[in-house]
Order: sequence, then C-alpha cells, then structure tokens
Amino acid sequence: MTGLKDLTRAKAEAVHALAQEGYRLDDLLAAAGLARSTYHYALSHPARPTRPKLWKRVAEIFSRCPNGCGHREIAMCLRSEDGARIADKTVLKIMHEMGISCGIRRETDYHRYNSYKGVVGSTFENLLGRDFAAEGPWKKMGTDVTEFRCSFGKAYLAPLYDFSSREIVAWSISEHPDMAQQTDMLCMLIEKLPAWKHPLLHSDMGWQYQHEAYCSKLEGAGIVQSMSRKGNCLDNACTEGLFGHMKDEFFRGNDWDTFEAFKADLEAYIIFWNTRRRQKALGGLTPEEFRNQAV
Repeated sequence: MTGLKDLTRAKAEAVHALAQEGYRLDDLLAAAGLARSTYHYALSHPARPTRPKLWKRVAEIFSRCPNGCGHREIAMCLRSEDGARIADKTVLKIMHEMGISCGIRRETDYHRYNSYKGVVGSTFENLLGRDFAAEGPWKKMGTDVTEFRCSFGKAYLAPLYDFSSREIVAWSISEHPDMAQQTDMLCMLIEKLPAWKHPLLHSDMGWQYQHEAYCSKLEGAGIVQSMSRKGNCLDNACTEGLFGHMKDEFFRGNDWDTFEAFKADLEAYIIFWNTRRRQKALGGLTPEEFRNQAV
C-alpha cells in the first residue's frame, strides 16, 4: 500500500510539473491514469519523513562501517541499544528517504590467493562435513587466508572464526602468507583457548595447514584438525562468508598507502565485528555478547 501511495504521489508531482509548462491538465491526468480528485489529494498531502527522530541514530549506526551497513544491522542496533520498537523494513524505508544504502555483494576477484600446493605434509579427513552448527563457543572453528591488494602492495589476513559465536577469536595480518603468520595466529588462539576445550578446527588443504609445525601446535593444544576436500570451497563456506562480509564492509572502494595504516584499520574493524556488530543469526547480539551469554 505504501508503495502504491508513493507511486501515485510521484505521478501527481510529474503531472503538476508538466502542467506548469503549459500542457493541458486533463490530457496529463488521462495519460497518467489519475483521477482529478486523486491528483489534488496527492498534492495537498505531501510525503512525510518516516520516524525523523531516528534519522540521526540511523546515520550514526550506518557510519560505523567504512562502507556502511545494511538495514537489518541498523534495526538490531536500534532495538538493542535504544529500545526502539521498529521493523526491519521500516529502517529500509528510512534509509531510502535518507539516500543511503549498503552495497550488495558482487562476484569479484577477491579469492585470488590460493595456498594449495598439493600434498606436501599431513592431510586430514573432512570431519566437519559442512555441518557448521555448533552447540556453543569453542566447539567448531574455521580458518583460511585471504588477500588484499592496496597501493602499498599485498596484505594477508589469517583469522580463526568461531562458527557458534561468529567471533574472530584470533588473527594475524601480514605482508607475507607464511608460517610466521600462522604461528602468530595460533599463539593468539592458544592464549585465549580455555584449558578444558578441544575444538574442531577446519581449513582447506593449503600448504600451511599441512606443515609439521602447524599440525604439531594444534595437536599439543588438543585441537582436532579437519580439512576440506581438494578444490571444494563450499566445505569451508562459513569462513568464506566471513571474508565476503569483511570485503564488503571494510575493504571495497577503499585504499591505503602503507601496510601499517591498513593493519591498524583492519584490526579496528575486527574489534568492531566482535564487540559492536550485531548479527541476526545471533538473535541481535554481538559475537562477544553471545559468547558471554553462552558461558
């Protein structure tokens, strides 16, 4: 119904503009399919902004991500942080009226980096089997490496992603996708991992994950290794989805002149993801809130 009203009002405004240029009103109304009464009613009842008191907050929440965020994220923040009673589609309407929108993910060459070099070490069975659901945090996790190309050159992110809390529990940002990067990431993981937890860690068959030092470090921490089948990215779809969100919200359309500046901004975004970015799959909670609630 709202869409029909907007269309009628748009037609009335177009007819009015043409009538001011000297065209006969009756001819214009007939061409537009508008009754004279409908035309005059639409002109006398201009559109009113939707929930104007919330516009400032919508703009503030939208600006939290470098490339903005979607209407569902904004709606969850308004409900959780402000106690507002508002539907997702109402926020979408507000965003349309404000002229702001979050870009829809597009197929790009994001997945340029490929770490597969054949069987060069230990390989493991696909224990995850595309079952990404987990009963709670520290049960099932995934990892991978993604590449960013900037003015200064290339940078690589190696995150460790908890499939339950949607939290990036450990990460390393480097100019080189080498074992030093993996070691940094695993050190952060092991420092945070509760002593009584023995999660399943899923990855692809990249050379890093077959490396003896990598496998030994996981085994020593009581972490069970699982690997995707060769050439099947869907086996690690949950982690790939994380990269898609990050590239959309943080990277697309932006550039950095130095690795240091890029690293600082990406780490700030990861902290934002963990502590402030609300997710529909978590019932509107942030990953940190979900983990604390689960504990």
